[in-house]
Amino acid sequence: QVQLVESGGGSVQAGGSLRLSCVASGDTHSTKVMGWFRQAPGKEREGIAAIDSDGAADYEDSVKGRFTISRDNDKNTLYLEMNSLKPDDSAMYYCAAGMDIAALWGKGAPDAWGQGTLITVSS
Repeated sequence: QVQLVESGGGSVQAGGSLRLSCVASGDTHSTKVMGWFRQAPGKEREGIAAIDSDGAADYEDSVKGRFTISRDNDKNTLYLEMNSLKPDDSAMYYCAAGMDIAALWGKGAPDAWGQGTLITVSS
């Protein structure tokens, strides 16, 4: 089983930037496709970005052009570069693995989740 540990969350003002990291360990065979999800208080968890082992990525519409997902396969690390942050981006952000990219849109669910890292964007 793969273990996922996120880091890089915090508080930032609107318009600012943050970079999240997620390190995978254990059985990394399920990290062919990895993604980032987020859940704001009172809302359902939503997929925001996913990437496969070849670097092909897809994004939820509200983050396109602002967020960039990337990965370093040698380091078993997933990243999310977030720019032009908005208060609506405030949420708990989760790294996920053992998934298809279609999971971004609720088609199937990841097999593994990180513990989450909190992002708060103030106006």
